[in-house]
Amino acid sequence: MYLELFYLLFCFITCLFCILLNSCRRPTNFPPGPNWLPFVGNTPLLKKLSRKLGGQHNAFSYLAKKYNSDVVGLKLGSQLFVVVNSESLIKQVFSRSEFQARPDNFFIRLRSMGQRKGITMTDGPLWQEQRSFALHHLRDLGFGKLVMEDLILEELKNMLAKLGAGGEVVWNQILAPSVLNVLWTLATGSAFQSDDVRLTSLLRLMEQRSRAFDMAGGVLSQLPWLRHVAPDFSGFTLIQNLNNQLSQLLQDTIDEHKKTLQEGVDRDYIDVFLHQMSVTNGEPTTFTEDQLIMVCLDFFIAGSQTTSNTLNFALTNMILHPDICKKVQLEIDHVLGSRKISSMADKNRLPYTEAVLLESQRFQHVVPISGPRRVVSDTKLDDFHIPEGTTVLINVRDVHHNTEKWGDPEIFRPERFLDSSGKFCPQELYLFSCGKRRCLGESLAKNFILLFFASILRNYTMSPSPGKPIPTLDPIPGITLSPMPNTVLLSPR
Repeated sequence: MYLELFYLLFCFITCLFCILLNSCRRPTNFPPGPNWLPFVGNTPLLKKLSRKLGGQHNAFSYLAKKYNSDVVGLKLGSQLFVVVNSESLIKQVFSRSEFQARPDNFFIRLRSMGQRKGITMTDGPLWQEQRSFALHHLRDLGFGKLVMEDLILEELKNMLAKLGAGGEVVWNQILAPSVLNVLWTLATGSAFQSDDVRLTSLLRLMEQRSRAFDMAGGVLSQLPWLRHVAPDFSGFTLIQNLNNQLSQLLQDTIDEHKKTLQEGVDRDYIDVFLHQMSVTNGEPTTFTEDQLIMVCLDFFIAGSQTTSNTLNFALTNMILHPDICKKVQLEIDHVLGSRKISSMADKNRLPYTEAVLLESQRFQHVVPISGPRRVVSDTKLDDFHIPEGTTVLINVRDVHHNTEKWGDPEIFRPERFLDSSGKFCPQELYLFSCGKRRCLGESLAKNFILLFFASILRNYTMSPSPGKPIPTLDPIPGITLSPMPNTVLLSPR
C-alpha cells in the first residue's frame, strides 16, 4: 500500500514538473524576450518595469533595447504576447489580414459586459457589418460635417462662458465633460446638464478605469482568477461598476427613444439603430439592444478621454513653451480678427497652429500602445514565428520618438511639420491607428482639438498659477496617458 502511494505521489510530482517545465518553454523561433515563470509568465517583471520606468510603453521600449529586437516575445499569465516596435513592422501588422482580429479573453469580454459585442473589440462578420453601418450613418448624422461642428461650437461656447474672466483652472476637470457631451449628443440626441450627477460619476469611473488597466488588460486579463480573491485590487469591481452605470443609463435612454421613435425621422444614432432593428423581420441579426449599448459604450470609451487628454497636453505645452505659444496666438489673432471663436473654415489658414498640435501629439501621444490584435493563423513577422492566438501589441510611441526618423525627438519643435515656405506639411503618425481598424472618431477628435485649442488661446493667456507647482508633462500611466491635474492661471486677452 505504501509503495502504491509512493508511486502515485511520484507520478503526480513528475506530471506537475512536466507541466511547469512545458509552461516555461518558448515556442520554436518565437521572438526574443525574458524567460517566463510558471502560471504568471512575465507579468511580475512587466509590472515592475512599468512602475520603475513610468508606464508599460517605456517597459516595452526597454525590453526592445535589451534584446536588440524590434519584436519582443512575452508570456503574460497563460497568454503569448508579441510587442512590435519598428515602423516597417507596425505597418505590416496594421495591413496584413492575419493581424486584424481582436483578443478574446476574460478582460475583453468583461469590458463588453461578458459578451463579444460592439465594434472596437470585435472582429469577423459582426465587426464588418457594424463598423460599416456606423461609418455610413454617422456621416449621415453629420459626423465630420457642419452638424458636428455646430455641436462642438455649442459646447465650446458653454465652456468659455463658464471660464468667464479666467482665474485658476484645472483642465482635467474642464475638458473631459465637454468631449463626453458632444459624443453623448451624437449618440442620444441630447447633452448632459453641467450639474447632472450621472456625468460626474461616469467621468470619475472612466478616469479610474484608464489608470487601473494597460493595453494588455492588466492583471485582470492575465490572471482572471484574481477577481475572486481581490476584486478591488484587480479592477474587477471598477469595471463592474462602470458597466452597470453605463448599461443602465443607456438602457433608460433607449427606452425613452422607443416611446418617441418616428418612422423616417433619425434624430441621432440610437434612432438609426432602432429603425434598423425593426426591419429584420425576425431573422437572425447583429442589430440588438445589447449590441446598441456596446456600440455606444465604444464611442464613449474610445473618444472621451483620448481627445480631452490630447488637448490638455497641447495646452500644457503652451505654458512650458511661451515663445511658441506667442507665435500661435499671433497667427490665431491674424486669422480670427475680432472673432472670439474659431471655425473649421479657419483650418487651412492656421498652419503653425496645426503644426504645434501635431507636434504635441507626437511628443506626448496619449495612446502609446495601439489596440491589441489577435493572430488568426500561424504566421511570421521579421522572420520570427508568431503562433495562432498570440496577442500583438503595437508600440507606436517608439516610432514617434525614433531618433533616425526625427533627429531630435525629445525636443518640442513644431517646425518639423512645416515646409520652407511655412506651409503645414504633415508626416505620417499613428495617432488613430491605420488600415481597416482606423479610429471611427478621428474627424471628431481632430475638429474638437483644433476648435477648442484655437479658441482658448484666442481668449486667454495661460501661465503657471502662483504658489502652485509648475505644470508638467509627466503622465499618469494607464490604458491612456493622462496629464497630471495641473493648476494654471487664465488671464483674459
